[in-house]
Amino acid sequence: MTHAMLKGSNVPLEATTVRAVLRWTPGQGVPDVDASALLLGPDGRVRSDEDFVFYNQPRHPSGKVWRLGKKRGADGLTDTIQTDLAGVEPGVGQILLVASADGVTFDRVRDLRIMLYDAAAAEGDPLAYFDIKPETGQETALICGELYRRGEGWKFRALGEGYSDGLRGLATDFGISVDESEAAAAPQPASPPEVSQPLPPEQPTTTVPPQPAYGYPQQPPPTQPAYGYPQPTSQPAMANTGYGYPPPVTAAAQPQGFQLPPQGPQFIGR
Repeated sequence: MTHAMLKGSNVPLEATTVRAVLRWTPGQGVPDVDASALLLGPDGRVRSDEDFVFYNQPRHPSGKVWRLGKKRGADGLTDTIQTDLAGVEPGVGQILLVASADGVTFDRVRDLRIMLYDAAAAEGDPLAYFDIKPETGQETALICGELYRRGEGWKFRALGEGYSDGLRGLATDFGISVDESEAAAAPQPASPPEVSQPLPPEQPTTTVPPQPAYGYPQQPPPTQPAYGYPQPTSQPAMANTGYGYPPPVTAAAQPQGFQLPPQGPQFIGR
């Protein structure tokens, strides 16, 4: 007989090994759902990070709780957690069965249901099922139900409790250590491909003459003659006649006792 469960209801389990199957209807815009489990001690928290069974750690060290993985069936996609209830360590009193949607809210997940099967029966109807309705639709992780000890046996309770901060936030609440540096590291967008730009045409090289050292006279540049002025006599090669002026006369070229006549008009006083 299959039990159709309501939120908060429970059912005793006679099976010693059970499969908890999450099922949803895929479609455009529907996120992928992952199943995971947390094994809790008497204080309602994990004993260590090894008590977290999920996609990066699919099997508990005890070998009694493990993730079977996803399958596509006629009714939709499934992800499954299997538990050997008879072999679970005495220090574990609860096993939370969790669904997460990797940052996408559950208002976009259609027909989410958890079904509990007797793993010893190859075929058959589920022992119980629970249709999960998110309370706000903004949840990114849900505790779908729990397996818990009651006396010498186990029971299953339907929960449907949501978390808006995803699987990381849910796991942290139950004592899982989260690497803060990893949590703070946001994924970086891929760098755009580099585009090779053509090099600009090579420009002719211009030689810059060295600047004079301070405290030393500059060397006179070999420039063209300055128009209207005689060139310095220290450069004989450039001592051509300046336009409009007579060339300088050296002392060696003047005869003994020769004097230059007065220049310009002469004014004789009367």
